[in-house]
Amino acid sequence: MSTVSASTSRRIQAPADRVVAALADYRETRAKLLPAAFTHYEVLEGGVGDGTVARWKLHATKKRVRDVVADVTSTDAHGLLESDRNSSLRTAWRVEEAGPDASDVVVTSEWQGAGGVGGFFERTFAPRGLQRIYGELLDELATELER
Repeated sequence: MSTVSASTSRRIQAPADRVVAALADYRETRAKLLPAAFTHYEVLEGGVGDGTVARWKLHATKKRVRDVVADVTSTDAHGLLESDRNSSLRTAWRVEEAGPDASDVVVTSEWQGAGGVGGFFERTFAPRGLQRIYGELLDELATELER
């Protein structure tokens, strides 16, 4: 097994603290941002930042659906980490200031991939799928905050 990683980023025309607050709001804002690849979304505990537990189904493809139960921790004032209870999947959100009214947001997912031929295909295609999915989420975040 090897670590599989997917990362995508966007510049958003909003201050970093506003972007972090939107990402940390799992009860309201995050629910509005989710693209079609996320279904059955619900907040189980908390709802804002550290200590939140949220559940969703992630449709990586039509046949590959992951049941995610994510424990959310704040890594610092500019980051969040979602750790899936059901797998080795970890998704880190990082927001950096890019000027007074702009932020760079990077989302990186990592997990322990399969071995063999299946692992080869996973390492080849899964990162592209997650880049697309999280790219859509970041587009929705930009739309929400740049109004």
